[in-house]
Amino acid sequence: MRADGRSRSAICPRGGISDVDIDSHTMARLDAIEIKSRPGGSYPKHVTFDQAEFQVRCEWGLPGLRELGAVSDVIVIVDVLSFTTAIDIATARGGVVFPYSLKGESAASYARSLDAELASPERDSGFSLSPASLRSLPAGYRLVLPSPNGAALSFKADHPIVLAACLRNAAAVAPAAARLGSTVAVIPAGEMWSTGEFRPSIEDWIGAGAVIAACTGSHSPEASLAAAVFNHFREDLSRTLRACVSGKELIERGFGLDVDLAAELNVSTNVPRLVNRAFVSAVVR
Repeated sequence: MRADGRSRSAICPRGGISDVDIDSHTMARLDAIEIKSRPGGSYPKHVTFDQAEFQVRCEWGLPGLRELGAVSDVIVIVDVLSFTTAIDIATARGGVVFPYSLKGESAASYARSLDAELASPERDSGFSLSPASLRSLPAGYRLVLPSPNGAALSFKADHPIVLAACLRNAAAVAPAAARLGSTVAVIPAGEMWSTGEFRPSIEDWIGAGAVIAACTGSHSPEASLAAAVFNHFREDLSRTLRACVSGKELIERGFGLDVDLAAELNVSTNVPRLVNRAFVSAVVR
């Protein structure tokens, strides 16, 4: 009998399972599978995903931010192409950059409320999400920088210590995070498919691994894997970023320089920290 009271033969078409002689042991296993597949079945009600037994953790996107951030002293957000690379370059010049998750009028209204300028929606015009465009950002410039990945995560991060890392500043962010707390959650932002579904991206995995590889303390298996990915590619980062799908997309659109800037390893000692909703350059002693 099924859990709903009907016999299996009552729901099976002619020639199906009702015509097969099934022993009682097999039938019991089928019933157990059916029970487990139902919501509220024999699986535990609360499953722990927070990697809390390790000092250095790693998980993807907004679910990872929520799960790991709740039990971590420091959050490090990684969006190599291109948000956190842009943040490193802008804040190293003294810029004040406000992350935001939406574009259009919502972003414009947010910028006005902060007495800030809204980044250009076009990558090749004015100050924008293009890291190359921010190399001339004036000190003190207040910029609202929207993006659906790294900026959205940063905007939604309800946590006292949030840092932005990329390949350029990984070796600077790791010790700064260690000085700020004993547990660190590294969050690779990932990308979105055109359908709106989440796409893990190799450049963010490598970037997260670069930070983790420089972190002391016990590493979760997820964190160790990210570090291994970084170590595998570290001698050929430029070619790897140019060959990955996110890099190829930018190159095809004419922004190869952004990919090259993002692939530079440990050329910056800047540590961007989220303070009063904005990323600023922070000196962590």
